[in-house]
Amino acid sequence: MAATAVVWQPRDDGLAEICALLEQQISPSSVVDKSQIWQQLQHFSQFPDFNNYLVFILVRAEGKSIEVRQAAGLLLKNNLRGAYPSMVQENQKYIKSELLPCLGAADRNIRTTVGTIISVIVNIEGVSGWSELLPALVTCLDSNDLNHMDGAMDALSKICEDIPHVLDSEVPGLAERPINIFLPRLFQFFQSPHASLRKLALGSVNQYIIIMPAALFHSMDKYLQGLFVLANDPVAEVRKLVCAAFVHLTEVLPSSIEPHLRNLMEYMLQVNKDPDEEVSLEACEFWSAYCDAQLPPENLKEFLPRLIPVLLENMAYADDDESLLDAEEDESQPDRDQDLKPRFHTSRLHGSEDFDDDDDDDSFNVWNLRKCSAAAIDVLSNVFGDEILPALMPLIQTKLSASGDEAWKDREAAVLALGAIAEGCMTGLYPHLAEIVAFLLPLLDDKFPLIRSISCWTLSRFGKYIIQESGNPKGYEQFEKVLMGLLRRLLDTNKRVQEAACSAFATLEEDAAEELVPHLGVILQHLMCAFGKYQRRNLRIVYDAIGTLADSVRGELNKPAYLEILMPPLVAKWQQLSNSDKDLFPLLECFTSISQALGVGFAPFAQPVFHRCMDIIQLQQLAKVDPASAGAQYDREFIVCSLDLLSGLTEGLGSGIESLVSQTNLRDLLLKCCMDEAPDVRQSAFALMGDLARVFPVYLQPRLLEFLEIASQQLSANLIRENLSVANNACWAIGELAVKVRQEVSPIVANVVSSLSVILQHGENVNKALVENSAITLGRLAWIRPDLVAPHMEQFMKPWCLALSMVRDDIEKEDAFRGLCSVVKVNPSGGVSSLVFICQAIASWHEIRSEDVQNEVTQVLNGYKHMLGNSWAECLSALETPVKERLARYQV
Repeated sequence: MAATAVVWQPRDDGLAEICALLEQQISPSSVVDKSQIWQQLQHFSQFPDFNNYLVFILVRAEGKSIEVRQAAGLLLKNNLRGAYPSMVQENQKYIKSELLPCLGAADRNIRTTVGTIISVIVNIEGVSGWSELLPALVTCLDSNDLNHMDGAMDALSKICEDIPHVLDSEVPGLAERPINIFLPRLFQFFQSPHASLRKLALGSVNQYIIIMPAALFHSMDKYLQGLFVLANDPVAEVRKLVCAAFVHLTEVLPSSIEPHLRNLMEYMLQVNKDPDEEVSLEACEFWSAYCDAQLPPENLKEFLPRLIPVLLENMAYADDDESLLDAEEDESQPDRDQDLKPRFHTSRLHGSEDFDDDDDDDSFNVWNLRKCSAAAIDVLSNVFGDEILPALMPLIQTKLSASGDEAWKDREAAVLALGAIAEGCMTGLYPHLAEIVAFLLPLLDDKFPLIRSISCWTLSRFGKYIIQESGNPKGYEQFEKVLMGLLRRLLDTNKRVQEAACSAFATLEEDAAEELVPHLGVILQHLMCAFGKYQRRNLRIVYDAIGTLADSVRGELNKPAYLEILMPPLVAKWQQLSNSDKDLFPLLECFTSISQALGVGFAPFAQPVFHRCMDIIQLQQLAKVDPASAGAQYDREFIVCSLDLLSGLTEGLGSGIESLVSQTNLRDLLLKCCMDEAPDVRQSAFALMGDLARVFPVYLQPRLLEFLEIASQQLSANLIRENLSVANNACWAIGELAVKVRQEVSPIVANVVSSLSVILQHGENVNKALVENSAITLGRLAWIRPDLVAPHMEQFMKPWCLALSMVRDDIEKEDAFRGLCSVVKVNPSGGVSSLVFICQAIASWHEIRSEDVQNEVTQVLNGYKHMLGNSWAECLSALETPVKERLARYQV
């Protein structure tokens, strides 16, 4: 007789004790010590069957409150995330067998908790480890009982959201993929009379647009029909999901919506006016998605006269917009910690500035209908240019001329719209630029702070065009008015206006550059006055504006009168902040720009700044291993900012850095940073290594081979996005060191050349900066050790020459061509198959300033001419005319 399996049963005392703890945990009473209860529950977690108790309470403790049962379920979910894989199989089975019958529980809170736990288990072991799950879900979905359908749909929607690929995979024992079983049922629920089922079904299918399984692709017509049926659903959340589906389809599979474009655009236009803002926001995303998908613009063009008024209407502040409350904030109110935006320091980079530097503060702000509508107008202006002006400008003019306090939001929206179209419609607006600016200037003094702040932003959007016009007297007068207007607003008493004015001014600084020089005194006075009065959040933007000013005017800042205004307040702030205060970050960045701009003029301030950076790096390296004795939590951004400031000092002071560096342990600290696991620390460390190599290579000498070895390892690393910038700086640093220490780089030449050869051959997968630096460093190594590089020429000659053609004329390019000529002399036959590319690279020079490089290039060309004899003419005939004309300078 077979033994029957013993089903686990809870002990009454254990059950009562755990229930009592859960009741205390959820009680609102402040008398209860929650941390003690938490510790007791953690203690119970040591027992192998504790999770069985929790599932029992969730599923079977009928006498207990729903809140206690739900608390047991949520604790179970959290426990399973960590403990499930190591649980004994009987307990796993018990938990799973208890959950499934509860999918149709009478109380919705219990059902949704069960659904969450099911998705956690599926996340850990997939569906193949739980053969009863899929049949149970199908049975519930087909049951026609609302509770069972809702419970199964809830669990399914969570699986679709968290691990959609699980249902689109082969499952042992199943004839087809689970998605094929569920998709027809989900489509059926689109027509359910129950809003909750419609919403869950639609949300579940939407999760598959991105991965687009075959089952969905082949049912696309059915899906689209279902979406059009739900398009005017009485429930706002369903309409929002319909809009989201159309937006995602437009982004992922635009061909699917092309046959329905007219109806779809008509629908989106209507829903863009939906009374529910979340629905209209989702609909508004469609216009940018349409333009990005490069669907035919002419289809959209005929909608512009109806679409533009809707977008402009939605650009006015909503009554509940949180910015309206922020705008009340006076400068005297201190910032709270939660007011401070998360900040992201961009590590120092050498070479072309083509890395995506998406400097968008709005990531911190809430995305809403106003911002989305402004973004849509911006995108439309870039696609259609001046064609949108006839529909838009009369509306802007009407709103701008609306008088009275109650119309301020309309006036503000019109100014926002002008800023949004400033780039896309510039051709049409340019003839009216003087009138537009004349109209915006008085708005800088408007009584409404949000009109003052938006006017700052919009003026900055026209900045580069205002500067273009400053060559004529009227234009110059207007440029001065804009400059003084923004400086005046820097000292506004409203925090929101301060922020907008300071950001706008930083943009203007970048565009104006040397045009600012005659106004430096007054600019510095305003910036330092703002520095003295701003609260913490806006102070960061002032640092940015000071740093940008230094980057823009460079050495012009190096005058005693200016330094007297600029430096004392910054030094005072520097002394006031502790080494672990995060408010140091923007100040370190600001000093980096100033030290580079002043060059040797920064010398009087260099010593305390240098030693402070060293202290910060040492403190953080200690905090990494022992935060208690460091008295600070580790934060690598302190290291990155300090390394970058040391780079700025090295670049600015040149050989003057020697006296600061000589007697310190910077070399060992730097080597440690070059080996850090964080890419941004390594990136900044290699930048400093390269800067030191340029001005004080002897300092690196005692550990030279270690520096070279670690730098060369970065070039063969997995070049995913965050490693690209590290490889770029390491590559540049190797080249800088090579030209200084010459033969001593020999041990790493073979490895580096091999890595650079791979990078150049796959140039399209990396970025311009890394390709250029690879070409230059390869050239420098070839110049120093042509005997080691020449045997491998044929592997990289073509991509190397193509990359050298893109490098601008400078000393680095001269070094690279010395290398090119050296390897060709050692191995002329290795260059024959790439001769056309060698000629193109030589022709990329506008002018070779170095006489010896000019002579070497001439020798190489004449050498090939002599070597090829009659075939030389054949080689020349393969070149384009401009290339031939440039080669004529070299007497060939």
